[in-house]
Amino acid sequence: MIRKWIRRWCFIPAFAVGSIGLLATPVDAETLPNVVLIFADDLGYGDLSCYGATKIQTPNIDTLAAEGRRFTDAHSASAVCTPSRYGLLTGEYPFRANGGEGIWGPCGHFQSLLIPTEKLTLGQLFKNKGYATAAIGKWHLGFGTGKTDWNKPLRPGPLELGFDYYFGVPKVNSGYPYVYVENDSIVGYDPSDPITFEKPFSETTTYPEAAGKKTANGAGGAKKAHAIYDDEKTGMLLTEKAVEWIEENKEKPFFLYFPTTNIHHPFTPAPQFKASSQAGLYGDFIHEFDWMVGELVKCLEKNGLAENSLIIVTSDNGGMFNRGGQDAFKAGHRINGDLLGFKFGVWEGGQRVPFVAKWPGMIEPGSVSDQLISGIDMLATFAAVTGQEIEKDQLADSINVLPALTGDPEGAVRESLVLVPRQASHVSIRKGKWMYIPKQGAGGFNGKPGSHGAGGPACVSHVGSENSDIENGKIKKGAPPAQLYDLEADVSQTKNLYHQYPEVVKEMKALLAESRSSSSSGKKAKNKQ
Repeated sequence: MIRKWIRRWCFIPAFAVGSIGLLATPVDAETLPNVVLIFADDLGYGDLSCYGATKIQTPNIDTLAAEGRRFTDAHSASAVCTPSRYGLLTGEYPFRANGGEGIWGPCGHFQSLLIPTEKLTLGQLFKNKGYATAAIGKWHLGFGTGKTDWNKPLRPGPLELGFDYYFGVPKVNSGYPYVYVENDSIVGYDPSDPITFEKPFSETTTYPEAAGKKTANGAGGAKKAHAIYDDEKTGMLLTEKAVEWIEENKEKPFFLYFPTTNIHHPFTPAPQFKASSQAGLYGDFIHEFDWMVGELVKCLEKNGLAENSLIIVTSDNGGMFNRGGQDAFKAGHRINGDLLGFKFGVWEGGQRVPFVAKWPGMIEPGSVSDQLISGIDMLATFAAVTGQEIEKDQLADSINVLPALTGDPEGAVRESLVLVPRQASHVSIRKGKWMYIPKQGAGGFNGKPGSHGAGGPACVSHVGSENSDIENGKIKKGAPPAQLYDLEADVSQTKNLYHQYPEVVKEMKALLAESRSSSSSGKKAKNKQ
């Protein structure tokens, strides 16, 4: 039955990176599936009970895994929030953005829209097929042109990238301005009390140190809008908005992009979730996230939509070893499981993420896949799901991994993948079982345990992870200048094989150079802003 559906729905993919040829087959408009893409923030590989967590329980996501497919080798487009979102929505490696200058870190308070409006995005892809589209949650990709003017319509923004509706947190829950945005306007905006970025700054919710870092508000005015914003109500509010939107748009196919603020710091679960886990506020925030997933599933079931809906749950990068992550570790929880490293870095803990998908009649229940896939692959994959032919330059670096979702391919659907951390110097490459990093370390945070920016060798030793280049929290003298790992035999990256396989190093180094020197369309990068 599943193979019959695959023949009906799928494209026939060519699996070379950046050079996909897709042959479309007709898709019945009446049976186009709804797609719900749930994109968690900082959810680590070890943060779900279906991925081995014991101090945290995620029954709703576990049920999706039991009724669908769990991937063990899925990766985010970047180990950092903003570039990861860019890659997810555009199908393009974030190091190609801005005319080849790349996007490397979280965007600032006045960042213009980072995605050119002429670029194909997930929102526009679905809109082109007649879908209702919405982005509800954390945006963090900038607004407008030039320096953002928060007192004017926030355009271009999500609405210019194919989304019919937007509601959410415009930047990140740890950074001002602490307001909600609906479509192109601040919720509760009063033109007689405009937002400013001068003292006195407006009051907003604050929390104890145990909740983790939240930047003091640097925005003044807009007192009503600031009063509406409440960290502990955000998760439930976003869920409410998403449920309302689904019910309002259930008569036609829809695409919901649901990027949550959970579980990014500060860790502010609603009161009913506090003390519900055995991993502190970090675990409690995950429990709230799991509840949010469950509410969306219930909405689909209540409205008779579940049988014709593809639901995906994944994350923008690995877990961060901040205050919440460190408290969770003390309680016996490993945010990234047995993987090496943390958010911002290129080691597996920074960018290998959970990925769970359910699609009744299409995805085999209770199945597990070890296929290599990435967030950048959603563009080509959703084109296949909706029966659309896309030009190669629009597909960018995206690969159609639908066969890995709905079937059991004998070969790899993706032969290689570029891995992007915080530091450009550590952009790395994966091919088959091999992972090559051109420098020592991970290219992320290197703070010591106890600091907000904890990471790197010091924290690797702190959590008891082993790596042949690291001793007592430091890179050993005489350690190889770069890194090579056999992830098939050593997913925890305990042994650097750089000196043992010089021919593999040479091949991987050349592949990385080739991947970085060419744009997604094989030409010099364009669309510089």
